[in-house]
Amino acid sequence: MADKRGRKAGSSSSPAPAKKSSQEVGAKGDFDVDGDLDKNAIEEFFAPVAGFGVTMASLFSPVVTEQYPFEKKPTAPRYHGRHQLNRYADGLEKCIGCELCAWACPADAIYVEAGNNTPEAQYSPGERYGKVYQINYLRCIFCGLCIEACPTRALTMTNEYELAGQTRAEMIFEKDELLAPLRSGMLAAPHPMVEGTNDDDYYRNEVDGPTPTQVDWVRERRPEDPTLDAAEAAARTRAEQGGER
Repeated sequence: MADKRGRKAGSSSSPAPAKKSSQEVGAKGDFDVDGDLDKNAIEEFFAPVAGFGVTMASLFSPVVTEQYPFEKKPTAPRYHGRHQLNRYADGLEKCIGCELCAWACPADAIYVEAGNNTPEAQYSPGERYGKVYQINYLRCIFCGLCIEACPTRALTMTNEYELAGQTRAEMIFEKDELLAPLRSGMLAAPHPMVEGTNDDDYYRNEVDGPTPTQVDWVRERRPEDPTLDAAEAAARTRAEQGGER
């Protein structure tokens, strides 16, 4: 009968654990009230001084403030700055208008419109060239994916980082703002490719400058071109050294 009454009451057969006294808890936990009070008092005393610890340490450290824009420090060699459309050694443009850079851009910041090369208007090796090229620097995140996608190394990134404008339209850079300047000895496009070459020769960087034939072609059609004299001198030098193809 006792067992039945115990089951009905829901009681357990094992005895309940005995409660520990407060003295036993304090003895095992090593709780020291006086020690903790002394520790808190010391921390409160040094708290104002510790708050100035970083400030005091910074007073005697070297100054790292950059006096920009009066003093400009060079960037890293592989810094991702403003884009640049490059040229070949004879002055033709490397961009072929394939639009791969625009497709690779995750921010949709690049717009490219291709044009067809003709015998009288050859701007790049091959069949097409970048007729319209725009980069919206309000969208660009300077990730460099467009550089990796370019098959001809036409698009690279410079170390220029000073990009600002008064209006939104000024932050959309056009092709003439992105195109690399003509170096001395280059011949401004359009003009024919180096005679006896194809676009593969250009892609392999086997063209090292303009030829007299190219110079004559430009002189006949654009006699006032400012790049003629330097290009003619470079072509003559290469011809004398046996560099003409």
